[in-house]
Amino acid sequence: MDEELLELQRQFEFAQQAKSSIRLSERNVVELVQKLQQLGIIDFDLLHTTSGKEYITPEQLRKEMAAEIRKLGRVSLIDLADITGVDLYHVETQAGHIVSNDSTLMLINGEIISNSYWDIVAEEINERLQECSQIVLAEIAAQLQVGSELVVSVLEPRLGTLVKGRLEGGQLYTPAYVARVSAMVRGAARGIFVPTNLSALWNSLQDLLQETDGASGVAVEGSFFQSLFNGLVKEGEILGSLRAGVHWTPSVFAMAQKECVDSFLSQNSYISYEALQKLGIPQPVQYLQARYPEGIPLVTLFVHPSIIEMLDASAEDAIERGSWMDSLSVLPASFGSQDASKILSLCPSVQKSLKSSKAIILGESYIFSNGFVKDLFDHLEKGIETLNLPAFASTGQSDNLHVIKDASVRHDTLPESNETGTGKQAVEKGSKKKKGKFTGNTKVEAAESDPDYHELAPTKSKKNQKKGKAPTSLQLSDSKLGLRKDDRMEESHNAISEEWLIPKIMALIPDLEEQGIGDPETILVPLASYLRPMLLNSLKERRKAAFTQNAQRMKRVLDNLQHKIDESFLNIQLYEKALDLFEDDPSTSVLLHKHLLRTTATSMVDTLLLDLDIHNKLRNGMEVEEPQKPKKSEPASLSPGDRAALAKSLARPLSVKALALVEALEAKRVETFMTALRAIAEESGLILKKLDKKLERSLLHSYRKDLTSQISDETDPISLLPKVVSLLYVQIHGRALQAPGRAISIAVSRLKDKLDDPAFKVLADYQAATVALLALMSGTTSSEEDCTSDRILSKRELLENLVPALKGLVLGTSQPRLV
Repeated sequence: MDEELLELQRQFEFAQQAKSSIRLSERNVVELVQKLQQLGIIDFDLLHTTSGKEYITPEQLRKEMAAEIRKLGRVSLIDLADITGVDLYHVETQAGHIVSNDSTLMLINGEIISNSYWDIVAEEINERLQECSQIVLAEIAAQLQVGSELVVSVLEPRLGTLVKGRLEGGQLYTPAYVARVSAMVRGAARGIFVPTNLSALWNSLQDLLQETDGASGVAVEGSFFQSLFNGLVKEGEILGSLRAGVHWTPSVFAMAQKECVDSFLSQNSYISYEALQKLGIPQPVQYLQARYPEGIPLVTLFVHPSIIEMLDASAEDAIERGSWMDSLSVLPASFGSQDASKILSLCPSVQKSLKSSKAIILGESYIFSNGFVKDLFDHLEKGIETLNLPAFASTGQSDNLHVIKDASVRHDTLPESNETGTGKQAVEKGSKKKKGKFTGNTKVEAAESDPDYHELAPTKSKKNQKKGKAPTSLQLSDSKLGLRKDDRMEESHNAISEEWLIPKIMALIPDLEEQGIGDPETILVPLASYLRPMLLNSLKERRKAAFTQNAQRMKRVLDNLQHKIDESFLNIQLYEKALDLFEDDPSTSVLLHKHLLRTTATSMVDTLLLDLDIHNKLRNGMEVEEPQKPKKSEPASLSPGDRAALAKSLARPLSVKALALVEALEAKRVETFMTALRAIAEESGLILKKLDKKLERSLLHSYRKDLTSQISDETDPISLLPKVVSLLYVQIHGRALQAPGRAISIAVSRLKDKLDDPAFKVLADYQAATVALLALMSGTTSSEEDCTSDRILSKRELLENLVPALKGLVLGTSQPRLV
């Protein structure tokens, strides 16, 4: 074997020493290699070097790179490309293969680093750490020109072996330094006796370390302290509870909390949530329920069941005695009204009494027996019965409107009475604001209370009117006043107000202050609120009964009023036409207008207001005597004050229009009065008949016949003149003139062109003699009485002598006139 090897060596040496007969250029060699690759003789990859004079296989490149890595431990790919003389691309490719096949290598940021390199670095770091006690990883990363994360990932598996230290918060600490800081954390934590935020504690420890280590010290992160603290808590060297990672409650404080809560609760049987919050317990309800499952949480307090037992006994006693009790007077002063309300609802006797309707709870903390409340209600109800019901008229109409609206739909229900209150306050405050909306709807109520109403009442269509079924005032009032139901409903509840009830209750329960209630309003307000609906319902029922009884009478009053209004309104329209003859004389026209307003119009308004007042009283359940029918010669007469008072007593919409009608009596034109009259008629549902030609002729005939009869029977020479003048105007102009004494002379002068001279002379002489007589009568004094009486007698005799001639002007068969 050795001989063969030696023979081969000799042949190789001989081949090297032999001179070639053919020399190849570099280009020929390159072409030759390419040709061999094409022929497949060279079946492996070849890489060009950067010099272009050499070829290298990938396997050889990997071997050279691996050798360089083992030699240096950390080498960049750029340096490997320079060392091997191969393009960087091929180096990067082969580097990937090398690192993937060798787990001890890593490719980081264009560098291949071996574990041996990191071991050497770890040893160096450990030597430095032992010298400095602490090192910041950011500095090491900067020196090694790598990222801090890489340094951490490399050091963590070597901690405790190659690196004798602790890694925390981006810093390395020696065990001695860790023990030192742990001792500081332990001492600081054990010195805490109240709940503390650990972040503030760590700041204090950082300041202390900086003072101790001086400028050479490295700032310690709070996470390092927190980690040490968590370890101490886990080992049981520090006792307490940690909440949300930073809120520390020492066990000594928790024990003090528990003892304080237990002590207070055992002594008082209750404790407030506020007290627990002051003790540092953030969720007092959950804390108390967990510790005392038998306790009862209230709104602001946590109580022991013994409190309920005590209150239950007092409440049961008050209910059995038929009295009342303020639970706050039994409970400790710390209890609020909401707490009292909740704890009352938990008392067994109270629950039983509420279910059996033996008691009620008012105002959160007051419990009343039903017997006590019923007695109080009975007294108040009797007090309301003795009140003057018209005091409620200003507000008593609204609820009836609502009821009538319902009654018009159901037909089988009686109209409800109003929910009202009474008293002087209701009259004084409501006199201007709450005026009658009742007239029209009262008519509806009267009609609907009549069982025959729905069969007889005609509709408002023109078809029915043509058939003789004209709509009555009852129907019109329903359509007019039913629209204001909502406004009146709101007013009705203000009649019996809580403010009105409170002094009444005080008068019936004078011992409120004696029983220790500092502010009686606290109990009176809820009690009044509870009693008010009951009193309103009682009043409604009484009024419903009274209304049912008065329904037929109310209907008669309205029917009679309609008849009176028809007659008066036709007369005033007839008299108004005569005023047109004097429109060219403003002063006389105003005089005639005022006279008509003060006579016929005033009488009509008095009748209207009196009947509406009777209707109002009947509607409100008052006892009204059947009025005596006045004689035809004695029409109803009221003073201006009486008219205003009656107008104000009506409900609001009607009252406003009634006051406007009363004020229109003092106007200068009849048109103003007619407008106000139509407004109140529309509001109350009355119908005003318009004067047509046929009615006018009929009324003029009756008026003329009546005047003729009066003139024939008249014996007073002074009263005769205006009647004769009026009859002359009927005969000549076809107008019914109503003229006062001051306008007679103007009226006479207007007849000059209508009478022949003898007739006018008789009229003028009679008028002059009448004026002279009246002047003498008005100017008589005590000193001139004898002389004047003679002159009066002589003038009267003169007039009496002229009476036949004057009567002959209008009563004769032929009446002298100008053609």
